[in-house]
Amino acid sequence: MHPFHKTLLCAPLAGLLLAGATLAPPARAADGAGKDTFMAECAECHSATQGKNKKGPSMFGIGNRQAASLPDYSNYSDALKNSKWQWTPAQLKTYLSQSSSKALPGTKMKYEGLDDPKELDALIVYLLSLIHISEPTRQEAI
Repeated sequence: MHPFHKTLLCAPLAGLLLAGATLAPPARAADGAGKDTFMAECAECHSATQGKNKKGPSMFGIGNRQAASLPDYSNYSDALKNSKWQWTPAQLKTYLSQSSSKALPGTKMKYEGLDDPKELDALIVYLLSLIHISEPTRQEAI
């Protein structure tokens, strides 16, 4: 094959690869929908900001955190304190997909649950994204 023809074949492939590199990864793609769901369903009582509690505790860093464990929030129900739950994706899905009083009798949280599986999944992806990503130290960057 003539070198010119190879160039003609490679140029469109390179363009496709570059276009693909600019697309958001799947987990980040759900952030918009997840954040919207958080704002509509949760933000009245919960913050997404570290250290900012409202009626309920901050959701910042909730992923895999022990339930009822934020030291700067003191209004947890006895039911949640005694639950021994860890906020894994599966536990969040179980809890948020139904009425909170059904999921955990005795809870203080008033929530009817989220029926839409896509919204629920997007919300959980968003909640799990609420973490502090520190800047790499100079040694780590090298």
